[in-house]
Amino acid sequence: MKTAANITIDQNGKLSVPDHVIIPFIEGDGIGPDIWHATRLVLDSAVECTFRGERKIEWKELDAGEKGYEKTGKWLPEESLEAIRQHVVAIKGPLTTPVGKGIRSLNVAIRQVLDLYACVRPVKYISGVPSPMKRPENINMVIFRENTEDLYAGIEWQAGSPEAEKLAAFLRDEMDASLPEGAGIGIKPISAKNTKRLMASAIVYARDNGYPSVTIMHKGNIMKFTEGAFAAWGYEAAREQFGDLTITESEVYEKHNGKAPEGKIVIKDRIADMLFQQVLLRPEEFGVIATPNLNGDYISDALAAQIGGLGMAPGANIGDQCAVFEATHGTAPKYAGLDKVNPSSLILSGAMMLDYMGWDKAAELIRQSLEKTVKSGLVTYDLARQIDNSSTLSCSDFGKAIVDNISNCRQE
Repeated sequence: MKTAANITIDQNGKLSVPDHVIIPFIEGDGIGPDIWHATRLVLDSAVECTFRGERKIEWKELDAGEKGYEKTGKWLPEESLEAIRQHVVAIKGPLTTPVGKGIRSLNVAIRQVLDLYACVRPVKYISGVPSPMKRPENINMVIFRENTEDLYAGIEWQAGSPEAEKLAAFLRDEMDASLPEGAGIGIKPISAKNTKRLMASAIVYARDNGYPSVTIMHKGNIMKFTEGAFAAWGYEAAREQFGDLTITESEVYEKHNGKAPEGKIVIKDRIADMLFQQVLLRPEEFGVIATPNLNGDYISDALAAQIGGLGMAPGANIGDQCAVFEATHGTAPKYAGLDKVNPSSLILSGAMMLDYMGWDKAAELIRQSLEKTVKSGLVTYDLARQIDNSSTLSCSDFGKAIVDNISNCRQE
């Protein structure tokens, strides 16, 4: 086995992944240690079973969150951010938001500081998981949520503060805006540059993974110069950068009798509230969804509910220079240390990470083995209470059950 080394990335964004690779991890707060230990066991087992020792991950722990603060006095040490930059790919559990410490969200801070502009959340049903939908098997979508701007930029001022009053006076006196007295004020920046790079990454993902369409989700009928511009710039990116690959939905109906030409990705848009209805009624019509930050937060959680909840939903934050894969749920502090919660979100995020690294056979083995475990009725409490004749496992035992199926899959 060669000496462990970092992933590198060239000027064209192509990864070079050594066979013995160093991957940083942040254990996370609350339930983070529980779900990380189960996840690490599954990832190591899948890599070993797939590559038989020819490939291996060496894990490198980074300080962040409560554990990081206890060790370093900082919630998000610069050394940890720099390590992610240097290693290109990392994975993390959920992090708490320190109250009254000047940081709105550690998760948001990591995305913005590292310019991880695309929050990517695949939503695909795993057979055997309880779902409120009649046909959850039709749900196979991937959300591309812009990560760096919109209302999450954090440009806001508290009601009654001198800053809010000063801005309100300017808006009334100079911009002829009508505002209620004593209002809190937030700014919603959306830019062409950040919209177009998100849209480009969504189209590339659709191309590389066989999705037939990219839908722009927006509220441009009301917010014409922010969300309306997001839609317009999204279409521009498709036309300017992928003109030979894409076709608009209107062109499909006007020129091709409603049937997209072979090999073309259809670019369409939907008003946000309408899309919430349509992903329920006609989920098979949607593949990749590109959306501003706040809309993406809402739609990704709503879609996760259709496949069994956030505990079954993976996610990643990806930029041009590095990527961080993460659990999509919170820290659930009341369950911390109880070895109880479902680790599937982080496990599936780990599978996404392996896909990103080009180790897709190991990733697929994880997904198959997780599905097989759920179908067998060996599940954590959140699923057991919804599945008849199931057995309730701890978080760690659920991870071990997946590992058993990984081993069995390799023997079959």
